[in-house]
Amino acid sequence: MRTKSLKKNKINVVTLGCSKNVYDSEVLMGQLKASGKEVVHEEEGNIVVINTCGFINNAKEESINTILNFMQKKEDGDVDKVFVTGCLSERYKPDLQKEIPNVDQYFGTTELPGLLKALGADYKHELIGERLTTTPKNYAYLKIAEGCDRPCSFCAIPIMRGKHRSTPIEEIVIEAEKLAANGVKELILIAQDLTYYGLDLYKKRNLAELLEALVKVDGVEWIRLHYAFPTGFPMDVLDVMNREPKVCNYLDIPLQHISDHILKSMRRGTTKEKTTKLLKEFRQVVPEMTIRTTLIVGYPGETEADFEELKQWVSDMRFERLGCFTYSHEENTHAYNLEDDVPEDVKQDRANQIMEIQSQISWELNQAKIGQTFKVVIDRKEGEYFIGRTEFDSPDVDNEVLIDATKTYLKTGEFATVKVTEAADFDLYAEVVTS
Repeated sequence: MRTKSLKKNKINVVTLGCSKNVYDSEVLMGQLKASGKEVVHEEEGNIVVINTCGFINNAKEESINTILNFMQKKEDGDVDKVFVTGCLSERYKPDLQKEIPNVDQYFGTTELPGLLKALGADYKHELIGERLTTTPKNYAYLKIAEGCDRPCSFCAIPIMRGKHRSTPIEEIVIEAEKLAANGVKELILIAQDLTYYGLDLYKKRNLAELLEALVKVDGVEWIRLHYAFPTGFPMDVLDVMNREPKVCNYLDIPLQHISDHILKSMRRGTTKEKTTKLLKEFRQVVPEMTIRTTLIVGYPGETEADFEELKQWVSDMRFERLGCFTYSHEENTHAYNLEDDVPEDVKQDRANQIMEIQSQISWELNQAKIGQTFKVVIDRKEGEYFIGRTEFDSPDVDNEVLIDATKTYLKTGEFATVKVTEAADFDLYAEVVTS
């Protein structure tokens, strides 16, 4: 029988899934620190909190494997307690309690006060914006809303996150000011749906007004928009993007598909004609805008003709940034009633074909950048290169700019002006321009 550890309790928060989960972990860590707890992110600790993802099959498998891994560590005496929170726990708590009963406690996405209590901490309502950021010091995610009211057939987010709830502008500004005071220069605005922001609080789509307030925050140099829904997009946002240099010429707008009958089955509330018109309008109003989208292939009923239409559209639209996922058949979603009739190998092949087209487009667009100068922020040093990003690139998912560290010294977190000398599919090579 093992002897209970006498060392001081150190809480290790492990984050899986998307940027919304990163944000939630940071809030949890800020609350724990305010209660005097020793807390670390993905380091050694005798108490473990796993913030899970439950979105699609791959993410669920990763979450379950992570839980099982820490349960083994608990059995071996390497950790004392394991708590599970986040989307997987929200969605499957009864099943998890039955299948993995040795977890000390499970908590859903809205049960932060209960989780804190289990960890011996108090929930402090006054801690607006007090969180421990886990991203590089120069950027941070800023969640402006929770949940989603959209009825997309394939998506389980409303099951796990509930209805759309906007955060008031004044609270977001306070949080932005605190982040800026800690050296954050880039705010990445996230929500399940930026397009819907403000409808519940202000009875109108209010993203533009929020941006107008955030550009006034001293120290913030870039504001980036992630996850806008195409239907009902507030076009006054484009005016702010044009007028305010702090608002990056960048928009992440997941479109999912383009075949009309697939869009209808997905319950996206739009058509190929409307979507194409919207994108053309974006580029007309903000000619320098980089559009990032994500697509789903292998949705139930997707025929070869549907897929060929999607391929042709991707070729025609020439998105600057694009990601592609294979459809995941999720219980309790509307699409779960449909037959998951596209074989896995066909789904994967279709995803590969889309990414091959995108790789060529990205290469061609990058070749055109050779000889141009860009303002970049330096995120990190890796081997013999400093790794930076332009305003047209989001961390982890987009192009990177590589600068030879043997020739130039740069500070991470700082901005530099560089000239592109070479270009690959998804990377640019550049040298610093000296004034």
